[in-house]
Amino acid sequence: MQHPLLESLQPQPHPGIPELHVGDTVRVHARIVEGNRERIQVFQGVVIRINGKHSAGASFTVRRIASHGIGVERTFLLHSPRIEKVEVLRSGKVRRARLYYMRDLQGKASRLRDRSEA
Repeated sequence: MQHPLLESLQPQPHPGIPELHVGDTVRVHARIVEGNRERIQVFQGVVIRINGKHSAGASFTVRRIASHGIGVERTFLLHSPRIEKVEVLRSGKVRRARLYYMRDLQGKASRLRDRSEA
């Protein structure tokens, strides 16, 4: 039994975020504030890292390849109110918790096998 104060600090599950795994291809809908305007920006890529899954400061990093083959990584806070929703498009089969080796791969070499195929 935890102390009530510690229990109150535990984050509530975000309704728009499903169970995420490293290797998943996701589409993150994030709320962006520009001056006095707000808009939703979509960032699609592969989850290469999940940090502190069950803590209040949990985060996940998504990597995508932008134009001209330049890799862009963006880290999102898992329990942030700025995240509208996360859609899981594909589940990749990976054998490690951090996919930093993806930074060195290009083109077809950076594809991940689908979890349902394996």
